[in-house]
Parts: sequence; structure tokens; C-alpha cells
Amino acid sequence: MKKKKIYITISILIAVIVIAVPMGFIYGLNNGNPYTKYIANKYVPEYLEEKGYTDEKIEESHYVEPKYLINKDFYHGHYMVIFKDEPNTTYYYGITKKGKQVQQFCEKDILSSDGVTDIFKGETKYSEKECKNSLDNRDL
Repeated sequence: MKKKKIYITISILIAVIVIAVPMGFIYGLNNGNPYTKYIANKYVPEYLEEKGYTDEKIEESHYVEPKYLINKDFYHGHYMVIFKDEPNTTYYYGITKKGKQVQQFCEKDILSSDGVTDIFKGETKYSEKECKNSLDNRDL
């Protein structure tokens, strides 16, 4: 009788693993790392508020998961921000792995009048003096 209970327990454990591991993997692919998302949603809004960027200045802001490799010094997820007075420019912020410091990335997406989005690294209204390149220091 004891052996039967052990076999049932092991069978249930294997079944849970066979179902849970792929489901967790699929969730991660579709939604990104929940820990990275939590960190971005915690630190970046505080940082923006410290910079004086209130909800009245921000049109849209939320966590995004890039589809390419980024700088290894940063967590993979970004936080994108579009300001009301600059609606065609999307700014990206990242969080460093060491110290969890928020930094603006130098690359910005600019939407042109013909509907094409280009990456722009020059000065814009909300560019910070010190920015980091998201495409530096990465494994290809």
C-alpha cells in the first residue's frame, strides 16, 4: 500500500512538472520576466517624478519587452515614455543590474510624418546629459 502511494505521488509530481514548466516558459515568452517588469514599474515612475515629469506632462508610459538583446549591464525590460508636447518621440529607460539605478537610453524612436519609426540618438527636448546606449555591451 505504501508503494502505491509513493507511485501516485511521484506520478502527480511528474505531471505537474510536465505541465507547469512549459506553461511558465510560454508565459515568460509572451509577457516578459515578471521580476524585471516589477522592477521597472517600481523604479522608473519614481525616477520620472523626481525629474519633475508629472502625469500632466506624460502622454503614455509603461513597461515594454524588447525583442532583441540589450546592454548586459541592464535588466532586459525597458520602460517607454511619450511626452505630451513631443508625441512623435518615444524615450526608453532601463534599470542597471548593479544598484538598480534608472538611466535613460540614448536611442529614441521618432515617428516620421510618413508613419515610419526611426532610431534617433541626437538631442531632443527630454534628452538627459548622461544616457547609455542600449545596444552596447551585448552578446550577439
